[in-house]
Amino acid sequence: MADVTLYHWEPNANSGKPMLALAEKGVEFDSHYIDMLKFDQHQPEYLAVNPQGTIPAMLHGEKVLTESTAIMEYVNDAFAGPALMPNEPQDRWRVRWWMKFMDQWLGPSFSMIGWCTFIGPALAHKSEAEREAMIARIPLPERRAAWRKAMFAEFSESELAESRRRIAQGVEMLEEELGKREYVASNQYSLADINIFNSTYMLPVGNPDLCGPEITPNIWRWLKAVYARPAVKRTWAMGSGRFTDRFNEIMEDLG
Repeated sequence: MADVTLYHWEPNANSGKPMLALAEKGVEFDSHYIDMLKFDQHQPEYLAVNPQGTIPAMLHGEKVLTESTAIMEYVNDAFAGPALMPNEPQDRWRVRWWMKFMDQWLGPSFSMIGWCTFIGPALAHKSEAEREAMIARIPLPERRAAWRKAMFAEFSESELAESRRRIAQGVEMLEEELGKREYVASNQYSLADINIFNSTYMLPVGNPDLCGPEITPNIWRWLKAVYARPAVKRTWAMGSGRFTDRFNEIMEDLG
């Protein structure tokens, strides 16, 4: 049995970050699939692992690790295998700058749009009472507020417009950055690429007006390179349903 256990959802967004980091390092792990749409993350069994009820969470021996970006850094430091942080100090600074930018500024905008277009509609068939009961089980008040907005379509048009603006600006910034070097932070594949890929892998389908071989050739080149990585393919083979279908569709488009 592996010494590492990972509690995760589909291999995208936050769950995909430690999944990909472990795959790149060649670390075997016991996979515990947490179905967010069934609110597995708020069941007693999982709350015993992570009382905050957020995913992913990783066990390494007796250690419990949470927060996806911090888990990635731990994986890179704790295990042998290819380095996912460059050696040059400025490159390392760029890795952390882009991960913070993604986690605090751009990633939440992708999440908001995703919650409106996928999460909310996927739960719309449940009665109001069922949805209220699901919300009541969420430990963190800020997460309860976010889930309520998603479940009851309460995101305002101004919030959605700001998220769309940030996504457009973020794509422009990423395109410029990838014109300077092979990968986001350096010429070496790093945690920054893993972090950003897990929220931007669907850009050609979800935002064709912002991303394509003609309008963002640098992002297109980078996406092709990341999609082709064996660790990415192995990780996405663990997915299912709509997300994996989208992944395979884009992989075919990228050639």
